[in-house]
Amino acid sequence: MKVLGIVVEYNPFHNGHAYHLKKSIELTGADYVIAVMSGNFIQRGEPAIINKWARCRQALLCGVDLVIELPVVYAMASAEYFAFGAIKLLDSLGVTDFICFGSENGRIDDLEQIADILVKEPEEYKMLLKENISKGISYPSARDESLRAFLKKSGLQRNIPMEILKTSNNILGIEYLKALKQLKSSIKPYTILRINNSYNSEKLSGEISSATSIRHSVKEYLNEAGKLLNTAEPGKLFHTAFQDSSGHVSFSFQDAMPEASAKIMLQEFIHGRGPVLPNNFLQVLLAYLRMIPSDKLKQHVYIGEGLENRIKEASGQSRTIEELINNICTKRYAKTRINRILFNTLIGVTSGDVKAFNENGGPQYIRILGFNKKGRELLSVIDKKASLPIITKFADYTKYKNNPLLNRMIEIETIATDIYVLGYPGKEYRTGGQDYTQGIVIV
Repeated sequence: MKVLGIVVEYNPFHNGHAYHLKKSIELTGADYVIAVMSGNFIQRGEPAIINKWARCRQALLCGVDLVIELPVVYAMASAEYFAFGAIKLLDSLGVTDFICFGSENGRIDDLEQIADILVKEPEEYKMLLKENISKGISYPSARDESLRAFLKKSGLQRNIPMEILKTSNNILGIEYLKALKQLKSSIKPYTILRINNSYNSEKLSGEISSATSIRHSVKEYLNEAGKLLNTAEPGKLFHTAFQDSSGHVSFSFQDAMPEASAKIMLQEFIHGRGPVLPNNFLQVLLAYLRMIPSDKLKQHVYIGEGLENRIKEASGQSRTIEELINNICTKRYAKTRINRILFNTLIGVTSGDVKAFNENGGPQYIRILGFNKKGRELLSVIDKKASLPIITKFADYTKYKNNPLLNRMIEIETIATDIYVLGYPGKEYRTGGQDYTQGIVIV
């Protein structure tokens, strides 16, 4: 039995993901595929365009056998903590043989060398890092500059392309490798060269388009349809706009997604459970930030150096999410980091929470979102080998009442979902407690 692990967001599942999945299975010869997937909020600090159960179903219909949720504390974190949380879960299952991730570099040896430097932290590298941090630039930028300088001084730049540190999937891949080394995991890593457009591209490029471009296409569709219909209710737009005489709705991004995946997303839109976009949370976010005292605000995760005052001031001056983020951004705090700060704050994640989780091994449980027939078979093996509690129903977690960290992580997850559903266009779907009422997805 060969088991492949992958780390995904599937926001939404598109043809590039299908390509990665197919090639990963071919490369590793895996019999089973486990996906650790972000829940309702994603790593760039935004809500997912459709909920985690719908995206889980997309994954299961498109080739994944078992889907596990990455807790929001790690799903909406820096690349380092996102990767560590995901790798810890894959390692804790006790059955994962391989991990395969996409990268712009496509050479595992290059990425391994960088990961080695970050794990071992040679003295010269640490000195360079300290020097760059003192310049007031963000930590990711300081690390990037320090790695470049260290590679140049050590002569490694002759073998490793310097642009390796410029692209998001290379950076994330290095973090996966780093986490494997830190955990002394036996999971064997592979990487696949990404094809076609970049992760951050907003332009559709045919059958292989980025998730960013698909989401951007949805936003453009809403803007255009809203003008035609003079309405701001997205649910109505997907019922009535751009339909043919038979009532069929078509979109420019459908060619970029497997048919089953596109159908699920369109159904979520039509029923009013999407698209869930950052601006859907404008009023609740501004209300919370304007209400909370500065001394309470600064206790939230990733807020330091007086940033709480800047956030408070910006919340009083801003009328859109874009304005809010732009008014907070500084040289040290990039937009993605501000996104993560804002939504983690809204969910209530504190610095104390993150410190406690990280000091106690990371994710506290394995939460099953869904499986197919093969996934059910695999889960019976995992039940005997896993080193963390396996949770299929949040309602059952009271049996772990003597584990306050596990309970707190679940509490944060349920709050995240309760906040997320407020972004649904359809008012009837905004009830709380859905982590307790939604069942496991089975296909």
